[in-house]
Amino acid sequence: MCSMQIVPASPELWPLIATLFAAGGDPKWCWCQYWRKPGANWSNTTPAENRADLEALVGTDPAPGLVALRDGVAVGWIGLGPREDFPRLGRSRTIPQLPGDAVWVVNCFVVAKGARRTGVATALLEAAVTYARENGAAIVEGYPVRTGGGRIPSASVYTGTAGMFERIGFEVAAETT
Repeated sequence: MCSMQIVPASPELWPLIATLFAAGGDPKWCWCQYWRKPGANWSNTTPAENRADLEALVGTDPAPGLVALRDGVAVGWIGLGPREDFPRLGRSRTIPQLPGDAVWVVNCFVVAKGARRTGVATALLEAAVTYARENGAAIVEGYPVRTGGGRIPSASVYTGTAGMFERIGFEVAAETT
């Protein structure tokens, strides 16, 4: 297996990121914008608008996500940032908010179909925790899905799996409904 490099998203990487997201499934529609847009804005958005919004964010500091690269190809993405960057979370009735300042959120994984089950998502999550801390995070939170040990559709685990989060040291602060 080739070695993997994980780096912050940047304008230079945009063509690789766009290829990863455009490959199909929910990422092709969402472009990691779901948590960034309140309900009414989300309902009225298009894939082209979401793509343009992510492309604009890719040039910001801190980066809106990290990219996993193998042999010059983007094989994974993790969306992250300060919690205040995700207004939908503040309005959620199902996702409890941890108290405190400097809370960062990990909320979106995209892994290329051919790279799944090879450790890409776990490596991205570990790198995201490091990146968040380097950028001032006191707490990193996520909203992973419990799979019960079974396989579930990739569209249902875009926030990651509880087992993956727990394996790298995350603890359950509160259950979502």
